[in-house]
Amino acid sequence: MRGPLVWAAFIIFIGGAIYRIITMITLAREDKVIHPYISFKFGLRSIIHWLTPYATVNMRMRPAFTAISFIFHLCLLITPIFALGHIMSFKESWGISWPSFPDVFTNALTIVVVITGIVFLLRRLGDPGVRFVTNWKDFALLVIVLLPYITGIICYYQVVEYHTAITVHIASGALWLMIIPFTRVAHMIFFPLTRIYMGSEFGFVRNSKDW
Repeated sequence: MRGPLVWAAFIIFIGGAIYRIITMITLAREDKVIHPYISFKFGLRSIIHWLTPYATVNMRMRPAFTAISFIFHLCLLITPIFALGHIMSFKESWGISWPSFPDVFTNALTIVVVITGIVFLLRRLGDPGVRFVTNWKDFALLVIVLLPYITGIICYYQVVEYHTAITVHIASGALWLMIIPFTRVAHMIFFPLTRIYMGSEFGFVRNSKDW
């Protein structure tokens, strides 16, 4: 689990991400409309606005959901990076380490990810508009995203036998990495490219804002 599976997960994640990005850029260059009008000025403006809480009209229309969404994504990204157990694994394997969060803080962030993820689940079940565009793949994806965090809590508090829990934790984390380039989770990779395109179209072509 800590050897070949982890290596395979990183290779598939990095290789898949590079392939998808190159494919997207190649298609954009072949298009006679997209590439000539790309503007990094308007693209950067769009990225900054969409990364700033409540900077867009859509965010201000749904203030509670915006707060939950930003909290979820922030905790989702920083928790595994600064978890002490992950840093120790990197140090043992490659001799690389960096400062970690205190365990109590990491646990709190992990619990926040799980709770906000459950909120997203309830939204998909309860909101008619969201439920209409939801299928089983969306639920499966949400489970895959949350499973490493749920099992992380189980490992730390040793709710079940540790060896089994850590095995599932590593396997679910590896699966999470591998699916990123090939599912809707890929928006974490494509976000800058999408915003550069939208910002350029609205700012450079339409002379308007995309937020």
